[in-house]
Amino acid sequence: MHTPSVVEPTAGVGPDRVTHARVFAIAGPAMVANLTTPLLGIVGTAAIGHLGEASLLGAVAMASIVFDFIFWLFGFLRMGTVALTAQALGAGDASERRAVLARALLVAGVIGLALITCQAAVAWAAFGLMAGSAAVTQAARAYFFIRIWSAPFALGNYVLTGWLVGLARAGTALALQIAVNLFNIAATLLLVVGLGLGTGGVALATLLAEIVGFAVGMVVALRLLGGRLGLDVACVFDRARLLRMVVVNRDIMIRTAALIGAFAFFTSQGARAGDQTLAANAVLLNFILIGAFFLDGLAIAAQQLCGRASGASDRPGFGRAVRLVIGWSVAFGLLASAAFVIGGASLIAAMTTSPEVRDAARQFMMIAALAPAAGALAYGFDGIYVGATWTRDMRNLMIAALALYFAAWWAFRAYGNAGLWAALLIFLLARGMLQATRYRTLEQATFGSSRSRQ
Repeated sequence: MHTPSVVEPTAGVGPDRVTHARVFAIAGPAMVANLTTPLLGIVGTAAIGHLGEASLLGAVAMASIVFDFIFWLFGFLRMGTVALTAQALGAGDASERRAVLARALLVAGVIGLALITCQAAVAWAAFGLMAGSAAVTQAARAYFFIRIWSAPFALGNYVLTGWLVGLARAGTALALQIAVNLFNIAATLLLVVGLGLGTGGVALATLLAEIVGFAVGMVVALRLLGGRLGLDVACVFDRARLLRMVVVNRDIMIRTAALIGAFAFFTSQGARAGDQTLAANAVLLNFILIGAFFLDGLAIAAQQLCGRASGASDRPGFGRAVRLVIGWSVAFGLLASAAFVIGGASLIAAMTTSPEVRDAARQFMMIAALAPAAGALAYGFDGIYVGATWTRDMRNLMIAALALYFAAWWAFRAYGNAGLWAALLIFLLARGMLQATRYRTLEQATFGSSRSRQ
């Protein structure tokens, strides 16, 4: 029986097809995937904790932060691939959909191999800055020098996930991620608890999971492409399209670096206020993290729906996607903030047993609870801007918001940690409001006064 290939031409989105159901057909699996990811950290921590050495727990935490930073910085491989694939899907360009996958995998491979080649320098810089104890650093380095070999596969998995989401196959992407996570959990338990390999076992489990995930992902991609890549080399290496991909990815990377810088500054200022404040802020930042599990899913839906509508030159469909994503983002942001206002104290108690840290966190709980609502527009518009590949403006507006953040911190620094949280809320609000202000101009430039095909 013949299974239709996704490379067959498809029509545009159509304004009547962008529905609440279509938004959540993409956002829902992304939300579930986000919620399952912390399970990996829990299992890894429990497995290492079973060995009874505090230095090993610290080592895994330290090395994991390094990889979180590295892979977050290269998150453009997923976001950019979603947008460019969705635009090719909307335009009915089957050749370009194949070429986007090939180009992005090529970039992922080059970056991954560069990280492996420069691993000694990366480790020296990362662990030198973190300044852990000798025992923790030694174990963390052992973890690092094993897991770094997963870089090409981990980044390749970003590409495959983005490509699948760009084709509106979020359920397939979710199934792939869950399979990788389950394999990782099983391998961690076997290698650490069963064989006693310590931090190296956790790293090896992740390496094997990324390799297996990439292999399975490529099989899935080939099946969707009719069993063969069928690449047009001239199309893959088309100068204009390669340059466009590089520019889009560059802008997203700069934007992400600015975002990482904002939270790094927040953490460093909390550390200056003392260990209790630092710990309390770490607990309260989970309010943002939990809210992001849901808001990021809606941003991913925006990347696909707005990208596809943009590729199809479907202005009504694009506008409908924007309204639905922004509406649901604001709703989820408000609901998350309300939940934290009501249940924040219980959540704090569940995350730490230290009476001092609990008391410190409760002092700032109400202001931290506002973060999901403050950031809702930013998540929604980030997805819209990526989908439409308005990445230069997204980059510039992020930098402007970062400047406002530093200015707000300077103005409120006399209020201590409360002033720091106020500055962070202003940063989150500024990101969304600046993008909302710029939106109409960019929409007009993209679609002009033309109407979509019905």
